[in-house]
Amino acid sequence: MELSVDKLVSIVPHNRQIEWQRLEFCAFFHYGINSFTDCEWGTGTEDISIFHPKNLDTDQWCESIKKAGIRACIITAKHHDGFCLWNTGYTDYSVMHTSFKRDIVSELAQSCVKYDLKLGIYLSPWDRHEKTYGQGKAYDDFFCGQLSELMTNYGEIYSVWFDGACGEGENGKKQEYDWERYYKIIRDFQPNAVISISGPDVRWCGNEAGECRQAEWSVVPAKLFSNIKTAEKSQKEDDAVFRQKRLEPDEKDLGSRKVVKKEKKLIWYPAEINVSIRPGWFYHKSEDDKIRSLENLIDIYLNSVGGNGVMLLNIPPHPDGYITRYDAARLEEIGKFISEEFSKNLLNSKASIFASSHQQGFPVENVLKEDESYWKAEDYCEECSIKIEFPCAQTLKWIILQEQIKCSQRIERFEIWADIEGKFEKVYSALTVGYKKICKLGKIHTKKIEIHIKESRKCPTLKFLGIY
Repeated sequence: MELSVDKLVSIVPHNRQIEWQRLEFCAFFHYGINSFTDCEWGTGTEDISIFHPKNLDTDQWCESIKKAGIRACIITAKHHDGFCLWNTGYTDYSVMHTSFKRDIVSELAQSCVKYDLKLGIYLSPWDRHEKTYGQGKAYDDFFCGQLSELMTNYGEIYSVWFDGACGEGENGKKQEYDWERYYKIIRDFQPNAVISISGPDVRWCGNEAGECRQAEWSVVPAKLFSNIKTAEKSQKEDDAVFRQKRLEPDEKDLGSRKVVKKEKKLIWYPAEINVSIRPGWFYHKSEDDKIRSLENLIDIYLNSVGGNGVMLLNIPPHPDGYITRYDAARLEEIGKFISEEFSKNLLNSKASIFASSHQQGFPVENVLKEDESYWKAEDYCEECSIKIEFPCAQTLKWIILQEQIKCSQRIERFEIWADIEGKFEKVYSALTVGYKKICKLGKIHTKKIEIHIKESRKCPTLKFLGIY
């Protein structure tokens, strides 16, 4: 039996997922012992006396990402090598047992408050230093103790980020992670935090190269939440080729009606696009001249944030504890692009707007408001359209559409038409919208725009419409 559209639109996000999606653009800070060894993956046997930042300044980290329009950041509190960046009571393999003796997680938490940024935590379940790794409950007790410290001592946490890394311990055994126990600690201490990647709230997009899907669905088969499959698809060792790997053909459509029609259970499981500003995830001096181009970052931003995802951009601090001028300059450039391109919504002028269909209480004028109100078409309408006319011709580059995702994700195909010199022409077409769709028009000169929603689930909604 195929799923009905009523069943499809009954799948809606938790509030923590909505708040996460609203962040749109976030940062990852990969920093630790690897920053001093010029490695991507440490072994857990490194002499921690080499950890001695000379100018560590988490305010500078936050100031740098703030200029990019980034709203949150995640720090590698512990990577696979087991070296801890906070004052943990569970191991001596930490920053507090070096000559540096400063709790970096605490300093970043304070900087995030100062710069109005959300703080997230990456805590590697794989620990190559800890002797109990691979011993079952003994290691889970150790890991849960560390997780509890991070969830209770550093203020509000917006995301706890787990990857799928799982290697062998000294005893030659892999640890069987007690995920449900980990999740309960997070839910108990940080109920508003999303649990990402190896977690039930946010899924990995499937690659580290910044490739995005043509249609990204947040309503997907429940089987996509699988820690086993995440581990299988995750990096097994430091692998530069893996970091450039693209999506497989069978990974490019996860939630179309064709894919989900026979599924027994669906979940709301939105995508995060994680990518590094450099070829590696930790700092390497040899990569100072290999920063991603502005054009490449813009393309990833438009396809991720503008394609119903959240962009997580890694910026690795220099060993001495600051964001280099190379990374900082690129961050400022993309921030300038975002602020300049999307600051002036032309619909705030005296443009007229009309919809061919709406339910009572959900008029199209709601898309002009900056609140939770929204336009909603009549149930089961096959097609509908929104028409906009400006008092005089405008040069248009972008249109932003946002569904009211509290009502699920509904739009399956739409087109944008414009009156070009007295003749309507199709200037854009796409499939999904979701939380946000950024439509690149190029540069068109027109007085009239029509948005035709050709296919949707039950009926479409729009919370926001912006023309720039």
